[in-house]
Amino acid sequence: MNRILIIFFLGLIAISGVGFIYSCASLPESPANTTPADDITSDVTPVYMYEVVNTYPHDRNAYTQGLAFEDGFLYEGTGLRGRSTLRRVDLVTGDILQIHNLPAQFFGEGVTIYENKIIQLTWKSNVGFVYDKNSFELLQEFDYSTEGWGITYDGQNLILSDGSSILYFLNPETFEEIGRVGVFDSDGPVFNLNELEYIQGEIYANVWQTDRIARIRPQTGQVTGWIDLEGLLNPEDCNGPVEVLNGIAYDAKKDRLFVTGKLWPKLFEIKLISQD
Repeated sequence: MNRILIIFFLGLIAISGVGFIYSCASLPESPANTTPADDITSDVTPVYMYEVVNTYPHDRNAYTQGLAFEDGFLYEGTGLRGRSTLRRVDLVTGDILQIHNLPAQFFGEGVTIYENKIIQLTWKSNVGFVYDKNSFELLQEFDYSTEGWGITYDGQNLILSDGSSILYFLNPETFEEIGRVGVFDSDGPVFNLNELEYIQGEIYANVWQTDRIARIRPQTGQVTGWIDLEGLLNPEDCNGPVEVLNGIAYDAKKDRLFVTGKLWPKLFEIKLISQD
């Protein structure tokens, strides 16, 4: 999301702190520069559709900013100042099993699991938090120079998004930047990279204000495929405020992919379907 524009959006709504409201209709594709990238090998980026495997309840008061899955539980970071939390959630029931409230001045963002810790970003405060995964005890704070949007862990590095077309690679112990990559598809740079998840050698990234997830090659930044999730929410799911698609989690042990959105009443396990 272009966070400069969020001030304009916030002025148009009645609920303080909630941005662009998801209409349950088709959203625009991600904005892209039309300048071609040098190492694109195909004129067309593959698009994947989806099949819903399972549907689970999701707290529709959760302004989902980050999502992760491990050992049978979801770990969810939520946003909005005064409402930002870190949660352990039962997948099947959607019940909140454990919760930590962030101080009111922070707007919570993405979360990821690193070893026995949970790492959570904040939006514009340039401050991240490290928690004990079991107790949610705050172990450490760290600084970073960009906005914080999404974060994931690839088994070696932390990967951070800031709403631009750039992904940043950080040392998970020192939080120093050790590299970065620009994300692009066949049309050029892809902006508004948001929530991230590392899945089988690729980075999956929600693109803010779209129904799409980009599959990204971390070595080059090239989008190897788009996941089109249009129509995931039914009209009856929109009987209250819902916002944009945001939230990707992966169960590596059972090869399950989960997605949800901000203020969504449901979380979905999906299977990808190639259009080829």
